[in-house]
Amino acid sequence: MNAIIKKTVVNQQATIRITGSKSETNRLLLLQALYPNITVENISNSDDSEVMKTVLNNFQSTSVGQDLVKEQLFDIHHAGTAMRFLTAFFATQEASEVILTGSNRMQERPIKILVDALRQLGVEVVYQKNEGFPPIKIKGKNITAKKVILKADVSSQYISALLLIAPKLTNGLELILEGEITSVPYLKMTLALLNELGVTTHFEGNQIKVFPKAEVVNQILTVESDWSSASYWYSIVALSEINTQITLASYKKNSLQGDAVLAEIYQNFGVETIFNENKTITISKVKQHSLLPLNHNLKDCPDIAQTIAVTCFGLGVGCDLYGLHTLKIKETDRLEALKAELIKLGATISVTNESLHLKNSNKNPLENIKIATYQDHRMAMAFAPLALRVPIIIEEAEVVSKSYPDFWKDLQSVGYSIEEK
Repeated sequence: MNAIIKKTVVNQQATIRITGSKSETNRLLLLQALYPNITVENISNSDDSEVMKTVLNNFQSTSVGQDLVKEQLFDIHHAGTAMRFLTAFFATQEASEVILTGSNRMQERPIKILVDALRQLGVEVVYQKNEGFPPIKIKGKNITAKKVILKADVSSQYISALLLIAPKLTNGLELILEGEITSVPYLKMTLALLNELGVTTHFEGNQIKVFPKAEVVNQILTVESDWSSASYWYSIVALSEINTQITLASYKKNSLQGDAVLAEIYQNFGVETIFNENKTITISKVKQHSLLPLNHNLKDCPDIAQTIAVTCFGLGVGCDLYGLHTLKIKETDRLEALKAELIKLGATISVTNESLHLKNSNKNPLENIKIATYQDHRMAMAFAPLALRVPIIIEEAEVVSKSYPDFWKDLQSVGYSIEEK
């Protein structure tokens, strides 16, 4: 469906409850599959997490108490995190044979770096169509090798996938990362979750060690709400009148999520964040935004680049954003997609393979422009706040279910006018 979003005034005292972080949820679902005696609460209701749950449950239901079924096939659709994490998981499932496939776009997203790493550990992985891309067949085994060398300047999900399975390997794992490490907070999140389970880890320089741990104690782990989803509310507050205030649940000050840097970045747009004792945050527009162009390196939090770029455009402020090379291999080429859709609205913008440059503007965005989403949930949600400036049409609006299924309902609850077309 297309969603027509009309100019509105935001309810200035709204409270929004956002479900658990997709990033944390998918890590914990994999760890729960490895250590079934842990319980995970406040899991994400995103499509990606549902895919992870479904595949892990279906695999387990066909293998518990009987011989493993040969050559099981699982379609993970658009779920990039699931593709990386499940590839590593199935590599550890001795004597199993699993084929992982996905949507047409997923079959264009590279997996070679992770496959090469698993091959270093002695795992047999075979490409079913194109070299370096899904679908792939994974033959699980008891992994005894422990050392892997791989590039560091790629999606952190490749590295996290290896870290998550590491404690169940016979001899643990030692990773040597070559080059500048991308998205360090996501690696620290993975290691912190392992530490919560009692797994010993060591991260210094470009070397990460994870020590083996066959069993963990019974425990309950609660997923923090998703900071990436919070970014759209930061954008809404930034584009609203002074004194607009929205409360989000449930968040903590010392978050494991790299996107928590939103609280700092959005100070440039006059937005203040208060962490409350009841695990909520209150975000408020307390002053006018700075007119100076925003200059920021987002290598540790690339998923909020789209939100920030659109916020800047809506405020008429320029920005120079760097560290965005991983956006080229997401659900779409997010840099080119941002450029194309912002130009439609009247922006002056250029991109490189790793950066985005938006010029200041004192013109209002063009009205009733159709924003293509390219089957990318973050494109839909990043552009929606612009309805505070002009009416806007979001194509394929249902794509938000990938990470935030309640997004449109939550927008309506604070006063947005949304019509299906």
